[in-house]
Amino acid sequence: MLRGKSLLCLLDFSKQEIEKMMEVSFMMKNYVYTSNIPKVLEGKSVALIFEKPSTRTRVSTELAVRLLGGVSIVLSKGELQLSRGEPVEDTARVLGRYVNGIGARVLDHKNLLILAEYSKKPVINLLSDLSHPLQALTDYMTIKEKFGKYETVAFVGDGGDNVLISLMSFVAKMGLELRVATPKEYRPRQDIWKRIEEEAEQSGAIIEFYEDPYEAVRGSKVVYTDVWVSMGQEKIAEEKKKRLSSYKVTKDLMRYASKEAIFLHCLPAVRGEEVDAEVIDGPQSVVWDQAENRLYTAMSVLSLLI
Repeated sequence: MLRGKSLLCLLDFSKQEIEKMMEVSFMMKNYVYTSNIPKVLEGKSVALIFEKPSTRTRVSTELAVRLLGGVSIVLSKGELQLSRGEPVEDTARVLGRYVNGIGARVLDHKNLLILAEYSKKPVINLLSDLSHPLQALTDYMTIKEKFGKYETVAFVGDGGDNVLISLMSFVAKMGLELRVATPKEYRPRQDIWKRIEEEAEQSGAIIEFYEDPYEAVRGSKVVYTDVWVSMGQEKIAEEKKKRLSSYKVTKDLMRYASKEAIFLHCLPAVRGEEVDAEVIDGPQSVVWDQAENRLYTAMSVLSLLI
């Protein structure tokens, strides 16, 4: 069903395919905990390209390939001829002759499309300026793990955030509910929002925007935020921090959520900026469980696609 497909954006997958990825993620966690991991990538190799720094994605993906019996080749942009101007198309053609799949963390989402087209091999989005699908799978895995089912998420911060786009995509496909607290000027770009909106209409999903973060989190079981300034946004950093200053997740804001509410953050976090230390390091925070689950969603996607 999924073999040979590329995971560039969750909108490209059916509800049934996403459910399968989630099911296998839980299976992989059980395999790791029972030391009974199937070597489904034995004899296979995966190239992992990183144009941006990475901690969780780099370690979880490289380890996932190894645990599944495969070989990973980790490459920074500076180690490739891409740094000297070689076209992405040429790099893709060559890698396609060597490896069974490619994972890539890129500055420009278009490069993922090129890698997939010219390599003729499955390509997994390890983060782009548009989306971060493995993170969204991890987030909803963590939510289901904590509550036994998917719950309403309140996202507070930058409405155009790549992690949020993937959360929206998951919600739109699965028919869930998402509340987004963000200034009007930071809502998703129109082309991707149109696709999300169309999918949501078909599934019955509810995605609502709020300018008041207190209204967004009221009664929610999950409160989520991400850094305000992503890599590559340094020139507009001060402006964004100023506009988002009232969208910090504080202990006071968490009081408006459900008493059972958990706090999520995809990390790295800037304590005192998008979230207070007493929240991310407090009893409602499950960010370390969330970070651990990155391994199992990577194992799931790698096993199903490659």
